[in-house]
Amino acid sequence: MAVDHAPPCLSTNLNWLLSHVGYALATETATALAPLGLGARGFCVLATASQDEMTQGQVASMIGLDKTTMVVTVDELERAGLAERRPASTDRRARVLHVTEAGHEMVAEAQRIIEDVQESVLGALPAKERGAFMSALTTLAFGRLAEPVSCQPPLRRREPR
Repeated sequence: MAVDHAPPCLSTNLNWLLSHVGYALATETATALAPLGLGARGFCVLATASQDEMTQGQVASMIGLDKTTMVVTVDELERAGLAERRPASTDRRARVLHVTEAGHEMVAEAQRIIEDVQESVLGALPAKERGAFMSALTTLAFGRLAEPVSCQPPLRRREPR
């Protein structure tokens, strides 16, 4: 839908705009990652876990996944040989998510694909606006909108399969 054809109730609605572009970007990213056999959720888990020794719960909390979804995702990553659950170095009772060498290679390849998609998407903006746009989104994501408020019934995240 072209912006000049969008009704004001949508074109001035921040929630709708962010949801619409978020979903469109998620589907484009999923399509680009599909040849790797890795979804955006699996990528986020691998990329986050590759940064530091973290438990499954810590990774889930950082990227906003519920426990059940995280378990299913880690099971898939383990079956693919991309990650392993291992005892933590500081507490052998705790299990951490270890990214395998194949997992690190997958993260690097997926990161290149994601950067290409993002570059293409941001290319639709004038060059001088790209940095400001990303800065503003970062400010919102890690500031005012860092944590969702509780609501009933809880909202489900829309994620392409």
